[in-house]
Amino acid sequence: MLRLEKLTKVYRTGDRALDAVDLEVPKGQVIALIGPSGAGKSTLIRCINRLVEPTSGKVFIGGEEITSLGAGALRKARRRMGMIFQEYALVERLTVMENVLSGRLGYVGFWRSFFRKYPQSDVDEAFRLLDRVGLVEMADKRADELSGGQRQRVGIARALIQDPALLLVDEPTASLDPKTSRQIMRLICELCAERGLAAIINIHDVALAQMFVQRVIGLNKGSIAFDGAPDSMTEDTLTMIYGEEDWKATIAKVEDEAA
Repeated sequence: MLRLEKLTKVYRTGDRALDAVDLEVPKGQVIALIGPSGAGKSTLIRCINRLVEPTSGKVFIGGEEITSLGAGALRKARRRMGMIFQEYALVERLTVMENVLSGRLGYVGFWRSFFRKYPQSDVDEAFRLLDRVGLVEMADKRADELSGGQRQRVGIARALIQDPALLLVDEPTASLDPKTSRQIMRLICELCAERGLAAIINIHDVALAQMFVQRVIGLNKGSIAFDGAPDSMTEDTLTMIYGEEDWKATIAKVEDEAA
């Protein structure tokens, strides 16, 4: 479904954020992307949809090379990549419904989007998605009236109304309390299973990642240091990804949660 070939990003400062990353993610698989700050996690996600331009390498989605597309073709290709942001990226003064419908901007014409005149089928789908994420009763509320967890649910619905094949999720729980973080991770994974979506979730909480995903990718200095099942991660694995530290408490937390 998603294939990266030697994906590399070098910034003008000379910093190598990604170093020839090779990765394949099949349809329906949810992976967690972990690693220390500066390891290249957010850069990798943004290079896939070319919010950040790779220096070299290739990105393929369903056989289409994203890295070779011109501006018009890229806009169409981005319809297939739903993005969920850490900071929600909602328009505060717009309603929940209007924010969700903004996910259809890549499909409707300029004037329809300017006057927010969406087809009834899009409105119906927005209601269905809001019901699925538990916010249908808040459709007319302004985004700035919502809690952090509710805002993230709006962001999820907005990404899904694009009808994507791939979800790119950047630190969805960074600003949330532990209970809400679990709810959001569970919701994302359930929706991916229901829709057969592949997903890459950039996340700092190792234990939370291990609780929900099918596969973990560990980045260190722009390269893949670990690629495997969540239950195969050990203290040595975490040391290889993050560096020397006493990881017993992290491993114990995961084991306790699984019990």
